[in-house]
Amino acid sequence: MTKKFLIFAVSLFLLAFFQKQNFEVRATDVAPNQVSDEIVARKLDPEAQVLAKYLAEADSPLQFHAQDFVDAARIYGLDWKMLPAIAGVESTFGKNIPGGYERSSTSYNAWGWGVYGNQAIYFDSWRTAIFTIASALRENYLNKGLTDPYSINKIYAASPTWGGKVSYFMNDLDRYAKNYQPEAILADIRVPSTRVAATSGLIAFR
Repeated sequence: MTKKFLIFAVSLFLLAFFQKQNFEVRATDVAPNQVSDEIVARKLDPEAQVLAKYLAEADSPLQFHAQDFVDAARIYGLDWKMLPAIAGVESTFGKNIPGGYERSSTSYNAWGWGVYGNQAIYFDSWRTAIFTIASALRENYLNKGLTDPYSINKIYAASPTWGGKVSYFMNDLDRYAKNYQPEAILADIRVPSTRVAATSGLIAFR
């Protein structure tokens, strides 16, 4: 009887031990680079509030990404009005883009970025496009002394009137901001986890 009880007790101990070991492996079996961004509710920055309202009045699909515009501009040292203004010129603020609006075929390319005839660069989301193009503007234009729409025009667009049109929208946004009455707007913002680099918003082309 004592022998059977001893065998039973040892069996329970071994079972508990191996279950604990297996649990510990599963709990730590996630690489740091597999941690995804967290989405949290956050009050829009003042500039993003202005931009969201401005784009909403233009019936733009980009209105829901106003904070992304402002965050990308802050990270890459751009005027927060520049990317929205370029979208205004190139696609009427995202309303006329390559691939249309079907999720399976849309390009999310409101900036004429890499568009030549029927060829265009496709992005996997508006946010990806905003951060990617903001980074490229910094690296390929501003860092080379092309800091305003007129100087950027020389490389970015064939039309000699492009710079003036971008400046128009930037100035229009500036006027709109001066007359804007602040509102408490909340948005779902994608925030990098503590184990993901702060610049993880920069995502490569497809």
